[in-house]
Amino acid sequence: SDTMRASPAWTIFISLVLLASSSSSGRFSNATLVRLSDFLSAGYKKGVRPVKDWRTSTTVAIDLMVYSILNVDEKNQVLTTYVWYRQSWTDEFLVWNPEDFDEVKQVSIPTANVWVPDILINEFVDVGKSPDIPYVYVTHDGLVRNYKPIQVVTACTLNIYNFPFDVQKCSLTFQSWLHTIDDINITLMRSPEELREDKSVFMNQGEWELLHILSKYKSFSVDNDDYYAEMKFHVVIRRRPLFYTVNLLLPSIFLMVMDIVGFYLPPDSGERVSFKITLLLGYSVFLIIVSDTLPATAIGTPLIGVYFVVCMALLVISLTETVLIVRLVHKQDLQTPVPDWVKYVVLERAPVLFCIRRKHRLCSRLSSQGSDLDHYKDMAKEWLQVGYVLDVLLFRVYLVAVVTYSITLGTLWSVWQVA
Repeated sequence: SDTMRASPAWTIFISLVLLASSSSSGRFSNATLVRLSDFLSAGYKKGVRPVKDWRTSTTVAIDLMVYSILNVDEKNQVLTTYVWYRQSWTDEFLVWNPEDFDEVKQVSIPTANVWVPDILINEFVDVGKSPDIPYVYVTHDGLVRNYKPIQVVTACTLNIYNFPFDVQKCSLTFQSWLHTIDDINITLMRSPEELREDKSVFMNQGEWELLHILSKYKSFSVDNDDYYAEMKFHVVIRRRPLFYTVNLLLPSIFLMVMDIVGFYLPPDSGERVSFKITLLLGYSVFLIIVSDTLPATAIGTPLIGVYFVVCMALLVISLTETVLIVRLVHKQDLQTPVPDWVKYVVLERAPVLFCIRRKHRLCSRLSSQGSDLDHYKDMAKEWLQVGYVLDVLLFRVYLVAVVTYSITLGTLWSVWQVA
């Protein structure tokens, strides 16, 4: 009405509205990115696959770069990695002419405002602590680039038999969870050869070394009707064994060497028995300490665990042999005369067959201890000879067994490490 238009209060209100409107339009009047954002979002439907012809398949190019190996859980068969994941596709609805927008050729847009393919990793078993990257880059020709780091917690079949010289091969399979290959297809951004050898961002100072990343594309069908595209990446890693070699293998080797040296103690004294018992107890404590270091699974035992058990068995055998020899050389006067066949086999044939010097060290010992042995009977001297010959013979057999076992394991581990 004329009265309302003439009212001072109404005039002030209209003036404030017009002022706010003019200031608002002035604030964005020269903002090219705002105009471009309004242009791209006008009528955009992020729930619709961005193709003008529905028969056209959307091809998503993906790329993977391993940044770090965070954890390898052998017991639960889980691998935790930190990767840089990249994917790009063409959105036919996000296209503009750069000449109309001050030559702007690319712009960042919130991820929540655009269509994003539902590509997931099949081996996912847990949600990692991945940073949220809320934007994607869009170029003027509709190319959308979605780059983000991901902490990947995936199931992986881990074989620990060759620990600590093991090589693990875990797969990361990317595929659309819902869309068939007619809607979404998958390809690589780079060539498989370039992807295989790329270690440029890998943190190479940890326990695991990245060997290479293999890629393989295939299409599959669940019901022989609808086919799906998938890209499988095989991440091949190798454990660095230096820590385990120094802290597990070398102490065990030192104890076994000391056990072999213990055979040079005189068998007719009790020192060898106490020495070998001490070694056996020390090795038992060593196994208790390293038990937490060895990987544990419900389906297998690493070869190094078998190695420790065999070494323990060899120590027990060594102690048993020492006890028998000491028993033999200390109770000669209480035993029956040496049978003729024992004399022939042990005192005559064995020294010749096994290159044992006939007198060995017994002659010098007997000459130096002649006054103490005068009261022994002849059968006591013969049992003492039998004990010394058997001691040398069993020592050589024991030494051959230890050396053969060590060479076999060393060869196997060397082959596995090179492979």
